[in-house]
Amino acid sequence: MRHALGAALDVASTPTTVLLSGETGTGKEVLARFIHQSSARADLPFTVISGASMDLEQTEAALRHGGTVLLDEVGSIAIEVQGRLLTLLEGAHASRIIATSHRDLRDLVERGQLRSDLFYRLDVFPIAVPSLRERKEDIAPLADLLLERAAVNLGRQAARLTGEALGLLESQPWPGNVRELANALERATIRSRGPLIEAADLGLTARPVDLSLFPNHLPLDLDQLERLAIAEALRRTSGNRTHAARLLNIGLRTLRQKLNTTTPSHAGAELLAEAP
Repeated sequence: MRHALGAALDVASTPTTVLLSGETGTGKEVLARFIHQSSARADLPFTVISGASMDLEQTEAALRHGGTVLLDEVGSIAIEVQGRLLTLLEGAHASRIIATSHRDLRDLVERGQLRSDLFYRLDVFPIAVPSLRERKEDIAPLADLLLERAAVNLGRQAARLTGEALGLLESQPWPGNVRELANALERATIRSRGPLIEAADLGLTARPVDLSLFPNHLPLDLDQLERLAIAEALRRTSGNRTHAARLLNIGLRTLRQKLNTTTPSHAGAELLAEAP
């Protein structure tokens, strides 16, 4: 995700056409708005044009305003509309173009469902937006933000996740990505009865634990298991001690003490040594 954000910042100051690809719910429109807000066009309109129900007159008008035009899900544009859209894009216009797709556009070109000339007109600066399951370390900070948003929408005080609840969230595959995570946290906010969201409030099924981190030799003593747990929590949270402590169900001060007093050994030692 850092790579995607870095690429977005690199291209924001230019008029270059951007193609954002990624699964449904990964936040492609959010990233498009970030590019717009980071550009010199931030005070001009940001217009979203649906590919599935494209209005060419609306598109032509939007291309004149000098802001940013988001062509949403270009893989859904009807084949009979694509040529007319290409004519608009090839003509003189003032606006910046950002396109999104959750489908493989090259595959659509090969299958004759997308014009190759339209694809190459849009595929100038591609940015891939990773799925949530590819960036599990983002779940903790995303959850904090989404819980605050849910609380505002529901008129409640923002709740916090217990370590068990956060671990359950991180075990899920999230095929709906950030959108699905937001829905789950809004439901949990409604179900919760206090300042903490318990695992049961999420209504999710626990998935099998990945034991690949643990060494094959036995026995494992408790000190070794504790070191492994701390190393794994730090790995999942990219070294963020606050989030790691919450995942471990211990206080931040306790985690700091353990990091300062425990001599790392066996599996996970490198992670402990690199932790900020």
